Amino acid sequence: MQPETLWIASSIAGLLGLCVGSFLNVVIHRLPLMMEREWHVQCAELRGEASSEPTEILTLARPRSRCPACGHKISAVENIPLVSYFLILRGKCSGCGTSISLRYPIIELASGLLSAYAIWHFGPTTQGAGAVILIWALLALTCIDIDTQLLPDSITLPLLWLGLLANLWGIYTSLDNSVIGAVAGYLSLWSIFWLFKLATGKEGMGYGDFKLLAALGAWLGWSLLPAIVLLSSVVGAVVGITLIMVSKHGRNVPIPFGPYLAAAGVIALFWGQQLTRGYLDLLP
Repeated sequence: MQPETLWIASSIAGLLGLCVGSFLNVVIHRLPLMMEREWHVQCAELRGEASSEPTEILTLARPRSRCPACGHKISAVENIPLVSYFLILRGKCSGCGTSISLRYPIIELASGLLSAYAIWHFGPTTQGAGAVILIWALLALTCIDIDTQLLPDSITLPLLWLGLLANLWGIYTSLDNSVIGAVAGYLSLWSIFWLFKLATGKEGMGYGDFKLLAALGAWLGWSLLPAIVLLSSVVGAVVGITLIMVSKHGRNVPIPFGPYLAAAGVIALFWGQQLTRGYLDLLP
């Protein structure tokens, strides 16, 4: 492929990633609230009570984005990825002046850069398109897990099925490897969960982590699962120890494991085969 074509495709993917990153901020904020509302409704139904949920409809599309402090509705000009935050709003709500979290442009930038690199790495192919979709889902899951220690089934399960569907045509690995990867990914963390619980009486991770690793196994195959688990464990241990030492993070305060699985999944997506081959070459 001509370098000019690859540059153009990567640039388009980067711009699209910036726009999707803005939408991911909505997903990260609203999806847990939507789940909480649904749980309240289900609990009320089980108790035989009338639901007391707010009458305002809350979806990913409605109502229009607004400032959580003053309710100011975000205009189109105020919603341009990166540009609005730094040049127009300067990090503050135009209605009340409340500071806007820096995480919003960070997610937009991460989505844009990773999307551009995915197309640069795989080319404007089905592999590249699938990698971009996987990255968007992992970004959303990472931030939701950090905020709520939840990995919503509404993202992890479709991601798992999409990985199996993609590998029906062998886009990333064979269908056999994909199915085994999904099963092995789930059962490996499920086994660790129960061994830890039987040994300590505590739950070391949530069921969402099982499903996320199953989804990564479905996308990348069983052969990359050891690399994903090792990478996520090392990064998680380093970050956890750093939080305890630097910010006096309590040892009994749970640390979400999903972000480390997601980060390891992205690394494995781009360089998993090389890392695995390098590791095997070191063995006698």
